[in-house]
Amino acid sequence: MIDPTVRLAGPGNADDLAQLELLETEAREALVGARGGDRWLAEHPAIAEQWASRCTDVDVFVAHIGEVVVGYLVADVGTDHILRIDQVWVTPQARENGFGDALLERSIDDARGRGAVAVEGQALPGDRHTKNLYERAGIVARLITTFRWL
Repeated sequence: MIDPTVRLAGPGNADDLAQLELLETEAREALVGARGGDRWLAEHPAIAEQWASRCTDVDVFVAHIGEVVVGYLVADVGTDHILRIDQVWVTPQARENGFGDALLERSIDDARGRGAVAVEGQALPGDRHTKNLYERAGIVARLITTFRWL
């Protein structure tokens, strides 16, 4: 078993930024053809080369093995004191080792220290990995939103 290690991504760390860009591409490719994936992709443009500014604007946590980033979580605490998880991804080769749990736990701990009182995230229909991650942390569905292209 691998001991999950998580830290904030550095906006000046070229290795972090390059690995975040690769992982984001992998995450976005996994959404193609997934239920709700086309809509999510349309509403959330790729961060791509803008990871440095994103790391400055919000919290970007990375899970890593040595120097290799294997997962990331993007989150922000709003003025309403709610931690919102915008993206969470662990590369499939590193799953089932606790990286997602460690990312979520670290983001919640940091947010709690800044006065957050709740956490919310999103999981697409059929995305069992993300749904199970949230449920293990006690985060449960409060709304199901439906959609269909016309």
